[in-house]
Parts: sequence; structure tokens; C-alpha cells
Amino acid sequence: MSAASNKSTAFTTPEKWTLAATVVGSSMAFLDGTVVNVALSAVQRDLGATAGGVQWVINAYLLLLAALTLTGGALGDAYGRRRVYGIGVAIFAVSSLACGFSPNLAFLIAARAVQGIGAALLVPGSLAMIGAVFDDSRRGRGVGVWSAASSVMTLLGPVLGGLLVDAASWHWVFFVNLPLAVGVLLLLPHVPETRAPGAEPDWPGSVSITLGLGALAYAFTRAGESGWDVLAFMSLGVSVLGFAAFIWREGHTGKPMLPLKLFRNPVFTGTNLLTLLLYGALGAVNLYLPLYLIGARGFSATAAGAALLPLSLLLAGFSGLFGGLADKYGPRLFLTAGPLLAGAGFILLGLGTNGASYWTAILPGALVLGLGMALTVAPLSSAVIGSAGRELSGVASGVNNAVSRAAGLLAIAALGLLLVASYRGALDTRLQAAGTSASVRSGLVGQAARLTDVELPPGAGPQIKQAVNTAFEDAFGNVALASGALAALGGVAGFVLLGRAGKKPQP
Repeated sequence: MSAASNKSTAFTTPEKWTLAATVVGSSMAFLDGTVVNVALSAVQRDLGATAGGVQWVINAYLLLLAALTLTGGALGDAYGRRRVYGIGVAIFAVSSLACGFSPNLAFLIAARAVQGIGAALLVPGSLAMIGAVFDDSRRGRGVGVWSAASSVMTLLGPVLGGLLVDAASWHWVFFVNLPLAVGVLLLLPHVPETRAPGAEPDWPGSVSITLGLGALAYAFTRAGESGWDVLAFMSLGVSVLGFAAFIWREGHTGKPMLPLKLFRNPVFTGTNLLTLLLYGALGAVNLYLPLYLIGARGFSATAAGAALLPLSLLLAGFSGLFGGLADKYGPRLFLTAGPLLAGAGFILLGLGTNGASYWTAILPGALVLGLGMALTVAPLSSAVIGSAGRELSGVASGVNNAVSRAAGLLAIAALGLLLVASYRGALDTRLQAAGTSASVRSGLVGQAARLTDVELPPGAGPQIKQAVNTAFEDAFGNVALASGALAALGGVAGFVLLGRAGKKPQP
């Protein structure tokens, strides 16, 4: 190869600085998205959280990230991608510090919401900066390096979170973000500033979608703890108004954050429906599996964090292969078989809640789930971008990213309702079978919203603790089975709506 050819394929100095800054910043956000789950059992114990409180530690972050991702991208386009990215990193760092020093649950949830705002500014800016700074001939390789590095951080997140919880405390899963943030802020001055003339954020759209998503998540969470009371139904009504206002706004503004015309394309609609179902199922299981393993099975935080490591390894190892095959043969087969296989993995996890060892109860489901996700992830991203055409590919990718975050938010709330209801019923049944008195049984069932962190009566024998743990196994099994059904529906959506998408995603 000639020297000129080598020069054209090597990253330029601005490209190297941009890649370093985006990799470290994105890794911080992706790492935080996975380390927190394994710390929730310790957070619940230390701060006295109920099931709803645990959900909102995750949901406060996901709500703002999902609702503001497109707005964050638009702000970067309008005011400078490097500037907005740096502001997002700074907000994320300060809010991480606040999370780590949280004195109570309400403060932690508020700090997590601010973290979500910071993430919404930095997450869409990563690929936008790579797209703007890199030459066309090197952009694909730059995205590949960014994706691989981010995948490694996501892979290591649960294990690192578990180690920090076991060796120190849950506070340290937030402090770990600080050195990464400092690194990004030191790198950013070397990154070229880029803008998109004419871009502007859609603030009414952002407010209305935040209201719709937040009110719906609150309605499900409220119903899980207090039943479908007046406040839960009022929240549903507010949610409907929020979504209606968002749809009206996007249909009547000249510069919508979500162009409704995209949904005329069945491939775009199908891929986003698949994303909603599959990533919702994955988000719920990723949250409730560590709570089950630590609270009911006695796993350490480190062991619980490593439970789904085979899933991450398969995803990292085979995504590129299946992405290339989907480019050659078309996405429909992969976006049908992948979610169906992932659904089978969720079902295996649900059926494995019988006290068996990790190797027979968790590992088979994790392997099948990992293979299903590996079949799905790269073909899904390619199909989403291809469905919108070149001029709207960035918008399509941003919408799909926001849908995946919203999916986790809504599924955690909805399946949390199933979890608490199932646990309440199973706990009554298991305690009755253990010969527990009616008064003790009533007291424990009344604490069902605390999950496995219930306060046992004085002198409670091992049979009562066993009944509590087994009841939570039953409840998690129901959540995993429901997640399997959601994933399978995603496969049906992929098969039906992608239709005859040809050998490549249709523009």
C-alpha cells in the first residue's frame, strides 16, 4: 500500500481527539446505565425504599433521557455540538456527585433526574460529532471504534458496580463517573466545533412528551403500591393529554423533533415497535434480575452483576457478524428470529426460578437471550437508519434511541405493577402453606411493596424467610415470562411490518 493511501486511511489529529472525547464521554453514560442496577438492593436497604422508590431511581433518569434525547441533539446542532456535549458532561458529573452523597431517597431520585438531563445532552452528541468531524472514508471505522469501546464499558458495568458495592458501598457506583468526566473535559478543547445552520430545539414537543411519559410511568408505579385509586387514574388522564399534545405539536410545527411522516413507512414503524417491545422487556429484566438474585437467592452484588455477562459477551462477539449478514440478505429474518429467540431466553429465566444453581437456572436463559440480542441489535440499527433515507437518517436513529429509553421506562413501571401484585399473592399463598398465623401473614403481605426487604416479626423461623424468598422467585418468574411474551410480539412485528423489505433496508 502506498504512503498516500496509508495517509488517507489514518485518522487525522482532530479525528483522534474527537474519537477519544466521544468514547470516554459515552462510556460514562453507558457505564452509569448498567452499574446502578446491581446497587439497587443496597440502596433499598439503606434508604428504606419501596418497590416504587426503587423503580424511580431508574425511571427518573430514563424519563429525562428518553424525552430530551432529540432536544439534546437539536441543541448541539444549533449552538455547537462540542459546547453542548461539554455542558452535558459537566451536568452529568455534578449530578453524579450529588447522587453519591444522597442523604435520602427523594434527593437521590431528584439527582438522577438531573443526571438524565446531562445524559440527554451528551449521548446524541457523540455520534453527531463523529459524523461532523470525520471524513466520509473514515467515518464508518470511527463509529466502529466508538461502538466497540462503548460496548466494553456496558459489558463491564454490572461487574464493576457489584465490586464497588461489595468492597465499599452503593455510593461509589456514582463517584466512578467523576474521573471519566474530568478526562472528557480535558479532551474537548482539542475537538473542532461544528453546527448545523437553521437547527432549533422543539421545546413544546419536549415538555409534552416528558409529561406524557412521566405521568404514565407514575400511574403504573402508583397502582403497584396503592391500587388503581383516583390519583393513578388522574395520572393516566394527564398522560393521554401529554401524548395528544405531543402528536398535535409534531404535526403542526415546521421543524418537528419527530416527523410524523416517518411512520408512513412500515419498516420504520415496525423497527420502532420491535424496539419498544424488546428493549422494554430487556430493561425490566435487567432491573429486577439483580434484585431477585441478591434479595431472594443471596447472591453478592458482584455475582449478580456478572449473571448476564454471557449475554454481553455474545452481543459483543457476534453483533458485527449478524449485521453483515443482514446487509447481504435483508433484515427481516434477523428481526424475526432474534426477538423470538430473546423471548425464549426470557422464558427460560422465568422457568428457572426454582432454587436451582446459577448454571441450570440462569445461564441457559442468559445464553439464549444473548444470542437473540446479537441477532437483533445490528440489523435493527441498520434497518432504522435505512428506512428513513439519507436526509432523515440522523433523525431516525435519534428517534429509535429515544424509543429504546422510553421502552425501559414504561416496561419497568408496567411490569413493576405485575411484580408487586404477583409477589403479594404469592407471599400470602407461601406463608399460608408454611403454617403462618393470619396476623403475621397479614403484616408481611402488607409490606409486599418493600419486596424482599420486608421486616420479619420477632422470632420468625427460617420457614418464614424461605416463604418470602420463594414468593419473590414466583413474582420474578412472572415478570420474566411476561418479558418473553413482549419480545415474541416484537418478533411478530418484525416479520409482519418489515414485509418484503428486500435484501437491504428500504429507503
